[in-house]
Amino acid sequence: MRRIRTLPDPKTVEIMVPGSKSYTHRMVVAAALSDGRCTIANALDSEDTRLTLDTLQRWGVSVGMEGTSLTVFGAAGRLQASAEPIFLGNSGTSMRLLTAVAALAQGRSLLTGTDRLQARPMRDLIETLGRLGVSARSLGSNGCPPIEIEGGAVAGGGAELDCSLSSQFLSALLLIGPYARQGVEITVTRGPVSRPYIDITLDAMRRFGVQVERRGYDWFKVAGGQCYRAGDHLVEADCSQAGYFWAAAAVTGSTVKVRRTAPNSCQGDARLAEVLARMGCTVTAHPDGLAVTGGQLSGVEVDMGDMPDAVPTLAVVAAYAQGRTVIRGVGHLKEKESDRLAAVCSGLHRMGVQAVHDTETLWIVGGSPRGAAIECHDDHRIAMSFAVAGLATPGVEILDESCVRKSFPTFWDVFETLYR
Repeated sequence: MRRIRTLPDPKTVEIMVPGSKSYTHRMVVAAALSDGRCTIANALDSEDTRLTLDTLQRWGVSVGMEGTSLTVFGAAGRLQASAEPIFLGNSGTSMRLLTAVAALAQGRSLLTGTDRLQARPMRDLIETLGRLGVSARSLGSNGCPPIEIEGGAVAGGGAELDCSLSSQFLSALLLIGPYARQGVEITVTRGPVSRPYIDITLDAMRRFGVQVERRGYDWFKVAGGQCYRAGDHLVEADCSQAGYFWAAAAVTGSTVKVRRTAPNSCQGDARLAEVLARMGCTVTAHPDGLAVTGGQLSGVEVDMGDMPDAVPTLAVVAAYAQGRTVIRGVGHLKEKESDRLAAVCSGLHRMGVQAVHDTETLWIVGGSPRGAAIECHDDHRIAMSFAVAGLATPGVEILDESCVRKSFPTFWDVFETLYR
């Protein structure tokens, strides 16, 4: 349990957050499939990214780590499956991306995880892999992990894909496209949700020398016979993590600049700063980072379908805003590390804030939050979001503080810099 200290006075602070989790996962996969030695600077070192790295190493990829710098020796798309089951904790990103990558690993791979991960839907990805010539199945026959994949040569070709639950299904298939005999051509039939994450995938592939044709978010083609190219890469700051500190500025009237962030990032969560500006904050783009200064907050109506990880953060800020905030496009948050809609509403209710949700929308009426003990349901984003509330409201306690290790192991150290 961690009791959060209120911030006695507004501060002017510069913050450095780790590298993007989304970029790190994708760059590590591209590097592992590349034709030689790759370096990845400012990579995120977290529970989730280590699960991805450890799996790739078990499939024959050599990886070195020094601080936040990774050296990866690519296997040119030729991997060897592990004889033992691979445990991926509660990392949905690892499970989805690596289910596709396992199709390139010669032999049989079994991917599993925690009870929560075993309840997360994968059927659309599994069925589309089957249409591309890959034998993959849910051992529980429910479309969820554990997943067994028979890897080796991937035929590829054309297939339709439902992306209404996760854009990671599409990202996974695109990432293995260069090594499919016929490449891959994907027509999206529903969705996709969280579109900026697709842009991150395409940007990472481009940086490693792979070309992708596209028509908006409806059709994508990766020609076979391409190869990820060895090289040196830098991971930009994680805008999801930056959002907690911009939110801290919003609820305390402080000015917080997060270095290495920019409004034109492919990361959808960079747009949280724009939403905070609509609520009454001042946003300033500097050459070395984006700064938010808190102001008189008012409720807004916003679609967060393209920045789902920022929904808990915005929900906490909304508790301090005058009037009602309506957050739309949030249905897929029920399938995250926790049921985030229920977890957010539960935490806000404990603080005396009105919050309700249906299948696609979250409503919050701002007021005078009171201190409370917050149950995080082992969800890192719930813990970090409600920590922000403790800066403005005495008596906020985060009951399972260690869950931040999933994506931001140094969060509490960085959080302490707000008091300096």
